[in-house]
Amino acid sequence: MASKLDVASLIRTIPDFPKPGVQFRDITTLLKDRDGFHDVIEALAAAQSGRGIDKIAGIESRGFIVGAALACRLRVGFVPIRKHGKLPAENFGEDYALEYGHDRLEMHRDAMDRGERVLLVDDLIATGGTALAATRLIDTAGATLVGCAFVIDLPDLGGRRLLESRGVSVQVLCEFLGH
Repeated sequence: MASKLDVASLIRTIPDFPKPGVQFRDITTLLKDRDGFHDVIEALAAAQSGRGIDKIAGIESRGFIVGAALACRLRVGFVPIRKHGKLPAENFGEDYALEYGHDRLEMHRDAMDRGERVLLVDDLIATGGTALAATRLIDTAGATLVGCAFVIDLPDLGGRRLLESRGVSVQVLCEFLGH
């Protein structure tokens, strides 16, 4: 990674949140560090050089923060991928399984043009279910997914491997073992 700072050291771990046994990786401590946040965006941008990206798609909600900053840095458009019922204009969605139950991601119909090259961004990749649903939205829109970028990977949960097994290029800046 091109960062002068240790990204993992800027991420706070909150035990037993939102439920017992979960180690929540909180990026708000990274976001408040001006050098750390800057270096994260620069590292993500450097890895995308020459890939011909037209849009960044960010997954609600922390993916909006990282994705919008990266889109600004790369001078490309930003597309929010939101939870069900949050988008005001005509949209379409993708259902996906959670550990307990199901959820739905949605995107505006006019968010991407056919053939546009899109990078999917979020703060963290865990099991990969949400990211995989978002990649299917991008495919349905007729855009081309050039890859995914995450600040954090939780490799024990297998999300990165899931995406890579489907031929998706994945960039991560740090890993935390355990979940």
